This record gives sequence, C-alpha cells and structure tokens, in this order.
Amino acid sequence: MILVVEDEPGIVDFVERGLRSRGLEVVAETDGESGLARALDPEVELVVLDLMLPRLSGSEVLRTLHDRRPALPVIVLTAKGEVQDRIEGLDSGAIDYIVKPFSVAELAARIRAQLRSATRDPGTELKVDGLEINLISRDVSVDGTPVNLSTTEFELLVYLVRNRGQVLSREQILRAVWGYDHDPGTNIVDVYVGYLRRKLSIGDRAAPITTIRAVGFRLDAGGA
Repeated sequence: MILVVEDEPGIVDFVERGLRSRGLEVVAETDGESGLARALDPEVELVVLDLMLPRLSGSEVLRTLHDRRPALPVIVLTAKGEVQDRIEGLDSGAIDYIVKPFSVAELAARIRAQLRSATRDPGTELKVDGLEINLISRDVSVDGTPVNLSTTEFELLVYLVRNRGQVLSREQILRAVWGYDHDPGTNIVDVYVGYLRRKLSIGDRAAPITTIRAVGFRLDAGGA
C-alpha cells in the first residue's frame, strides 16, 4: 500500500487517480500528524511525502519515520527544488526526491523501482570484505569499528555495495541516490565519494572505492 501525505486536494486527487490507474493501491492523508500515524501502519510499503504540511512538517515526519521505521522508503514530493533542499530532504531520511510540477508516470516509475529494490534485497544486512551494513538500524562498521554516516552517505554506500564490481557513472549515481538526472554544474557525487573514502579508511585499510577516469566509480570489494 502506498501512502500519499499531501495537503493540496488537487494534487492528492491527481496522484491517487494516476497511481491507481497504474495498478497501485493508494491511501492519502492531508496533514503531518495523520500522515505519520498512518505511515506507522506496517501495511504501508512506501510513503510519498510533501514537506510543507499543516500540524507537523514533512521534515519532522521524515525524522520520526527514520527513527521508528528506518526501512520504510519515503519519496519527497515538494515545490522546493534547489540542490540544497534536495540534500536536506535526503539527509533527513528520504530515498528519492521529486519536484513539483511533476509527471505521475515518473512518480509511478520511481515507486515501482523502490518496491523492486526492497524485493531484491529482503535481507537486513550487507557484508563485504570487512564492511558490514545493517539496513534496518543503518549501522555501518569496518572490521568491527563503527562508522558514522549521514543519510546520503549511507544511501550512496548501499548503492555502491549492491552494485559492487560494476563501474557506475556519475549520472547513474545521481539518479539513484539523489533522484535527479545529470547536472553538468554539480560535483556532488565526487564530494560524497570523498566523504565516504575518508570515513571508510580505517587504520591501514583503504576504502575500496576506485575512480574510473572520465567514467565514474566502482566498489571493488568481494563478499556476500
């Protein structure tokens, strides 16, 4: 079941009709408090969340869900489209970000992509050559040493680990982690890869992220 939390009736109707016509089960709430209460229902598989909500802001809803249902995917739907706004939303716990006005077909495609990802990765842990990631608690460690990551750093690491051994372009990473297409003016992928490398370099062990010149990045570790 998909939960839409949005206070504009026209958008709620537009999204509900569009998603239902594509075979998705949808429920809606129009304020943050009601949306948070409904999102805690285990039958809710994914949340589409506006940030500008009455009674409880979308950012507060995100933070609470991150603590209480950390594995629940949340797609932020908002009119705030600056890069910094996107970063803040993702760092608060969102897994994707769509800016108004938007295509309901694109929203449905992103929802299906997230649901497929959850189906492909039903386990709660990823283990790769001394690196351990708990997808529920979002704890990360290297050779038993805890590593403190922001939400965006965590999502980037999970994406690299799930695609280990593959060369991933900056465009692929932007789309998967930040939820938007190539922006030739941004170096945000390189910046966050740099953050990860520094945090994952423990003792004599270097972070297993290789830069492929003029292409992108690859996580080289083996593992389960």
